[in-house]
Amino acid sequence: MTKWGRVTTTCCLFVGVLSFATASQAQTRPVIAKEIAAAYGLDSFEQIDAIRYTFHLEAPGHNLSRSWIWQPKTDQVSYEGKDKSGKPVAVTYVRSQLDGQPENVRKEIDPAFVNDQYTLLFPLHVYWDSWADVQDVGLQKLPLGKGSAEKVVVKYPSAGGYTPGDTWDLYIGPDKRVQEFAYHRGGAGQPKLITARWEDYKKAGPLLISTNRPGKANHIIPSRVFYSDVAVKLVGSPAWVNAQ
Repeated sequence: MTKWGRVTTTCCLFVGVLSFATASQAQTRPVIAKEIAAAYGLDSFEQIDAIRYTFHLEAPGHNLSRSWIWQPKTDQVSYEGKDKSGKPVAVTYVRSQLDGQPENVRKEIDPAFVNDQYTLLFPLHVYWDSWADVQDVGLQKLPLGKGSAEKVVVKYPSAGGYTPGDTWDLYIGPDKRVQEFAYHRGGAGQPKLITARWEDYKKAGPLLISTNRPGKANHIIPSRVFYSDVAVKLVGSPAWVNAQ
């Protein structure tokens, strides 16, 4: 049986406050990068004070859930889940102060946060992450379904981040939504390849989210990532806006 890595489908993120795109960054992004991000809420992201979600993974030998609240303006993270022994864990920390956090936060919880946030919001990272190489390679066959879609390859540098060298292949429909994706792990660990369909789209405030990602790991192992309790809190409002 393939052993899944501790952080499944993680890709590169430099520790610290997430750097949102500026005008100079936009010049280095291909046009489709902004078109994809815009379809998922890029232009209204500054309206968001907090994002809440629970990440779920279902795969042979794995059935886990991790709940998060992320405040993008301050990069504060709140986590609820379980440790390796199954005991409940709850912690809140600011990512710019990660060096002062306990070992389990630095080595387990924060890598898990990066993983889960990236899979949730990756279409935005296509535009935000100026250090990634983004290429539009044109119409290509879908890895799982029938038909074709525009393939956009996002490759991260071979150094830096939790799992350097990762590559994401996005298969984009005419509406600029991700139809399917393939994730190629750049470093050690398993699985090396994850393919999935992006389904059950919902809106949480201005954000568009695919809440269900059924697919396969290493071509044959059934796997599914999905999100529940997705909501956003908008600037100036104490209320959560649930995805629907």
